[in-house]
Amino acid sequence: MAKSLTKIWLGGLKRLISIQAQHARDTAKRTAARPVRPTGKLSAKLKPVKSIKPAVTVRAPVKRDAPHPGARESRVRPRAAAWASGAWTRSFHSAPAAPGRLVNHLQYGLYLPPGTASAPLPLLVMLHGCKQSIDEFAEGSRMNLLADRFDFAVVYPEQSKHVHAHRCWHWYDSGDTAGGAEACAVVSLVDALVAEHGFDGERVYVAGLSAGAGLATLLAIRYPDRFAAVALHSGPAFGEARSGIAAMDVMRRGMRHDPVELVDQAVDVATYPGMPAIIVHGDADHVVAPVNAEQLTAQFLRLNGLVDAQGERKAGEVREERKAAVVTRDYVRGGRRVVRLCRVQALGHAWSGGDDAVPFHSSKGPDASALIWEFFRYQRRAAKAGEAERVAAGAASGGA
Repeated sequence: MAKSLTKIWLGGLKRLISIQAQHARDTAKRTAARPVRPTGKLSAKLKPVKSIKPAVTVRAPVKRDAPHPGARESRVRPRAAAWASGAWTRSFHSAPAAPGRLVNHLQYGLYLPPGTASAPLPLLVMLHGCKQSIDEFAEGSRMNLLADRFDFAVVYPEQSKHVHAHRCWHWYDSGDTAGGAEACAVVSLVDALVAEHGFDGERVYVAGLSAGAGLATLLAIRYPDRFAAVALHSGPAFGEARSGIAAMDVMRRGMRHDPVELVDQAVDVATYPGMPAIIVHGDADHVVAPVNAEQLTAQFLRLNGLVDAQGERKAGEVREERKAAVVTRDYVRGGRRVVRLCRVQALGHAWSGGDDAVPFHSSKGPDASALIWEFFRYQRRAAKAGEAERVAAGAASGGA
């Protein structure tokens, strides 16, 4: 009996291998017969740049005549090169050493729009999601094209695969050896870039996708003096998860506890200076449940003093608009938008209105990059007393 079963199993395996081989041959024939589409001029090849001093960032212009490996043509609109027509620099920043780490190098890409600025440029920090590189995030979101148009700089910190195999930020662990250290490294990088390039310290913004949105929330809560506003795309709610397992639970179905109460436990709301926030989420997101967007909205309403400890509105007004496939809810105080929630119908776990030839970006919905910058451009963080001295001290010490 065992011998007969073995013969049957081997026969089935041979048939499966034969079918797969025939499929591969047919695919190869179709590919060979398919005409090649011209892609036009490709973007520049990125080259790593080494810093001369451990804590000083280095800029190097990128040659424009070399094709970028793996470049793809968008299926929805003309391909937006990740580095557009400005200067793209890849480098690393030596952040303060974290517990258990002798060296804390943070890789990043910096995009500067072309031309000479007549005033200090705003700086936007873009935090990628899991399984993403900064090249893919820049290409898929098309943020650098907006930088060309509106004249601002963009920096893309990159999580190391040595720290997390899937390049996920540890947004759920604010400890000094995990998410807290990552947030500190990003802030150190921002300070160094502001000091080196003379960016406008009152107009530094942070945006993130998925796990990057989680880290952006942590940055907004821990370092409100560094950022003028925050954008959270497909991000998890803050304050409940303390481990990877708990983080997955929050992502899949939202938090069990009151989001306002969790914010009050983490932040002294009475002394918190506020943080304008735009939250974008797809209603068809099966990775981070849409309820997270509602909970994040409640948390930032509390951080901006628009609701009380029970979540009841105590200031401002609400304006809701339904247009095409997006529902937008604005929380306004004194005629100024403070918190904006955008729920995009039929959008999964992907950057809205992005290049769908790039993973985790979708052509569905409005252009999230445009929405985010339109919200950011009117926000400014007033510098505190001694801010200029701190930046100058950072420049003198190498920007660490």
